[in-house]
Amino acid sequence: MLGFQQISGIKPAFSLDDYKIEEGFELKLIASESLLKAPVSLDFDNKGRMWVVEMIGYMPNLEGIGEEEPTGRISILEDRNKDGIADHAKVFLDKLVLPRAMAHVYGGLLYVDGPKLWFVEINNDKPGKKTLVDPVYAEGGNVEHSSNGLMMNIDNWIYNANYNFRYQLKNGKWLKEPTTDRGQWGITRDNFGRLYYNNNSTNLQGDFVLPNKVIRNKYFKPTVAEHQRLASNRVYPIHQTSVNRGYQTGVLDEKGLLKEVTAACGPLVYRGGAFPDAYNQNAFVCVPEANLIKRNILNFKGLQTTASQATEGREFIASTDEGFRPVNLFMGPDGAMYVVDMHRGIIQHKAYISQYLTEQLASKKLDTLQNAGRILKITSKTNKLNPTPDFTKATTGQLVALLSNSNGWLRDRAQQVLIQRKDLSVVNQLLTLAKSTNELATAIHALYVLDGLNALTFDNLSALVKQSKQPETIAHALGLLERFATPQRVVGMKAISTELLARNNETIDLYLSMALNPWLNLSETTFLPMLSEIEKKYATQKVVQEAITSGLDGKEAVYLASMNPSDFLKNNLTLTISNRQKKQLNSIYVAEVNAVDARTKGLKLFRTICATCHGADGKGIQDLAPPLKGSEYIDGSMKRLAAIILHGVSGPIHVNGKLYQLNNEMPALLNNKDISDQDIVDIIRYTQNALAKEGKGISTADVKKMRDKKPSGSGVLTEKQLLEEDFEK
Repeated sequence: MLGFQQISGIKPAFSLDDYKIEEGFELKLIASESLLKAPVSLDFDNKGRMWVVEMIGYMPNLEGIGEEEPTGRISILEDRNKDGIADHAKVFLDKLVLPRAMAHVYGGLLYVDGPKLWFVEINNDKPGKKTLVDPVYAEGGNVEHSSNGLMMNIDNWIYNANYNFRYQLKNGKWLKEPTTDRGQWGITRDNFGRLYYNNNSTNLQGDFVLPNKVIRNKYFKPTVAEHQRLASNRVYPIHQTSVNRGYQTGVLDEKGLLKEVTAACGPLVYRGGAFPDAYNQNAFVCVPEANLIKRNILNFKGLQTTASQATEGREFIASTDEGFRPVNLFMGPDGAMYVVDMHRGIIQHKAYISQYLTEQLASKKLDTLQNAGRILKITSKTNKLNPTPDFTKATTGQLVALLSNSNGWLRDRAQQVLIQRKDLSVVNQLLTLAKSTNELATAIHALYVLDGLNALTFDNLSALVKQSKQPETIAHALGLLERFATPQRVVGMKAISTELLARNNETIDLYLSMALNPWLNLSETTFLPMLSEIEKKYATQKVVQEAITSGLDGKEAVYLASMNPSDFLKNNLTLTISNRQKKQLNSIYVAEVNAVDARTKGLKLFRTICATCHGADGKGIQDLAPPLKGSEYIDGSMKRLAAIILHGVSGPIHVNGKLYQLNNEMPALLNNKDISDQDIVDIIRYTQNALAKEGKGISTADVKKMRDKKPSGSGVLTEKQLLEEDFEK
């Protein structure tokens, strides 16, 4: 359902005493729980106003009960008295189930509600016509492992974290096509258009190549060109924090401080232009479990990217406030960095939360920190912020000028608004701009405005490639040339390729090797030798060899027979041919929805089968079933536990020294055809994670053994059998 209500706010109180920020920067609280609850993402509209996604239903208690209730919303925050602090909010959409992402695109709003991805038109700040873009967008897994991100890239495609599809609205129709599955929570990009992401235990990951360039060969999965760990996972908190695996050896140092990230998320490659030059295209990362934000320096050397800790032993922002939970970072229209602070005690989903962390949070009463939330703003003390233009009133000429602005947010939005306006009077101006040399990727922005306006031709792209001195622009242009591959243009493409090869530039050679694919289908004799020339030149560079494998889609055998490839490429091609024969596709071309992870599946099975009697929290229910939490049957033999689940229990039983008279037998799952051995394993692993003092493992083979080992007598276990039988035999 749609809602529209207004909320008046009060100025939030905020003390910087709990926060240490890098010298030269200021931290300011601009919105808090008087206006919002549980924020997880934000975006700015064309007027520069902030819109916030509020995931209010996430872990409403330590048991995670009630999270499926439609309590989420998307609100518009405003600063009406112009003092820099939001003082008013109005709800644009409400009654949402665990909303986790949104994006202002195509003049409307793309957002997530439960498993579905929607696009809604915006009419005077009210929702208009809704279009279902993808009914299974966030299907599977729990909220921490569901699709999110929704970031418009420079190539006019919308990319996600934790999902192997990308989206685009073209000629009135929504397109959905496979892409690499990236990260867990949050996604970002550099000026060139390469993507960066992470997962809980990995500070920063990224691709060495532009998206969808090295995956065109459906029977080959690159292992070098994408999904690379870029930086150390070391982290430097300034106080002891409660983390999920804090009891495990090596998680905390001798002072009780977290050593490596365990909940990294929400990365941002800063492109705002309002920080000192040394911070341009640094990768910032949220580390909510340690109450801090990291700064990584990206190093673009050759064809590979690396990253390093900006200041050894110290983080960009570190707090002693254990409620500080940064989960996402964004650039704003003014060039500032905005921090989405969920500001709550529990940030671990029930499917993964350990008994250790549950007890820690309860002892500190952090489980009571609910329904809060803050937006923080980071600015430089020395650099001025950009004035925020109103895109709804900007002229087309002003929009073109913004493509050269130092603030990447303004460049990105100007590109999209120009496409939406469909003003072809600026085509020549854009063509000139696309041939320029500009470190801010202005030429690439211009190129993709032309693409969005359907104003590109083989001739103007050819002229651009020949005249441009910027390898990154040429790399994008080569990809756009692919759609114009026809027999009549083979001679022209041969001339372009020959000239580009003579430049001896590794970036150009890399993208040429991938862009020749459609041309190979027209003339193998013309373009295979060019690929071979690139291969021999970069025989030791695995990124290039994977690019060639991708570009040779369907031509692997021909290349093997005629071009005498190096050993690395030969292995790639041989593997690809074998995969093709076996019909073994790269998994991104098979998976339609995210798989439910084992612990989430175990939680769901526990809630469905076990919680009715033992309680959702495992503490038991009076006169119905004893507690599981702290029980010797949970902390003891896993095979015995499997036997209990499979065969059931009858009669009185002692748990933790207390006698429980069971009025009914605990039902056995042995003959339930819908419950597999793997399901039993998942249930047990969930109980070990959530209820046991120290988790233990079990295999499906162990469960099968217990399935076949039926108790004597009635076939239902008694306490005597549980205590006397050796289940480990």
